[in-house]
Amino acid sequence: MNYDTIIIGGGPSGLMAAVGAAEHGSKVLLVEKGKKLGRKLAISGGGRCNVTNRMDQKELIEHIPGNGKFMYSPFSIFNNEDIISFFEGLGIPLKEEDMGRMFPVNDKAITVVHTLLQKIKDLNVKTLLETRVSHLLYEKDKVTGISLEDGSHIHAKSVIVATGGKSVPHTGSTGDGYPWAESAGHTITDLYPTEVPITSEEPFIKDKRLQGLSLGDAELSVYQKKRKQVVSHRGGLVFTHFGVSGPIVLRCSQFVVKQLKKSKEKEVQLGLNTFPDTNEEEMFQQLVHIKKKDGAKTSKNGFKSLVAERLLLFFLEKSGIPFNQPLRDISNDSLRRLAQHLTDFRFMANGTLSLEKAFVTGGGVSIKEIHPKRMESKFKQGLFFCGEILDIHAYTGGFNITCAFSTGYTAGKAAADYLNDK
Repeated sequence: MNYDTIIIGGGPSGLMAAVGAAEHGSKVLLVEKGKKLGRKLAISGGGRCNVTNRMDQKELIEHIPGNGKFMYSPFSIFNNEDIISFFEGLGIPLKEEDMGRMFPVNDKAITVVHTLLQKIKDLNVKTLLETRVSHLLYEKDKVTGISLEDGSHIHAKSVIVATGGKSVPHTGSTGDGYPWAESAGHTITDLYPTEVPITSEEPFIKDKRLQGLSLGDAELSVYQKKRKQVVSHRGGLVFTHFGVSGPIVLRCSQFVVKQLKKSKEKEVQLGLNTFPDTNEEEMFQQLVHIKKKDGAKTSKNGFKSLVAERLLLFFLEKSGIPFNQPLRDISNDSLRRLAQHLTDFRFMANGTLSLEKAFVTGGGVSIKEIHPKRMESKFKQGLFFCGEILDIHAYTGGFNITCAFSTGYTAGKAAADYLNDK
């Protein structure tokens, strides 16, 4: 049977591409190698499905550090407000949480998946599960369909590749689409992990001294070789047995990867401020005040309200202050060292966890080779790309899925328009 549009990959971008294509008149076949559609969608947002983010477009782009400006074009076709209207139009009421994150009111990702699957069924999208694609078929400069691993061919006038990157491989994202893109003449930029925990060989990490300790509101900075700040993020952080994790760590991770590659050093310096609204001098004055007020107390008891006990004892040791020393006997030089650790504790990172452990893949099909308002290949007519296979990545918080839905719908609509133009 022949189809107008074949979509390879049943993740967020592939499903939304199916909607975009079918809504605009395409006869659509969705091919997925796994047993289920929407597996990555089902686990997104911690199982709650952070469907998008309601920030204005300028802020939205700022939260897409991996080629975010490219997204202006697909957002002109299908943006975050369109995503909200789409899901609410399907009967899924959404709620806005901190930082603009949008979730279904019932906090169940599976509701989003089932509703989206019902939508493509209503649009008469044909699906093939547990079906592996071997390669794409071409005739001169046009795509003509796909070849399956069993040797059979399925023909179509357009093909959308939505196979994802290499992160979270248990959902089926194993980089299948990269060789197909290369065979069409596309460049695959270096792949690397983003939104991933950071590793460190520091003694306090290896000794697990702070393992499991979490900070609710801290600031983490990444520094380049000459100690100039590259980026800084504020939010939650947790110490682990291999390094650090948590929201701000995930956001800083790609910059650690890039700095290590750029500097060709084995480590990159990080800076942790446990009091983001306080600088070193202000912290010093606060410590002096506590010293004058509670001079008879030991350092451990006198400063216990500042940070968690394990972290305080660690910083006291780093500052050369015995935990049982009376506050009145602590020199101002020692207090300055403590103030520095509390507001700018420097330690070294040696990398991140692997790409397979990352939430998002950095790198992919070069966006320079994609028509941004159509998501179509500049090399092969009728060939489209969307989602994480592209060299586009964002922070967690609904931004990556917004890119997936936007590029997916844009690709689907463009594939249908491509047929109508012929």
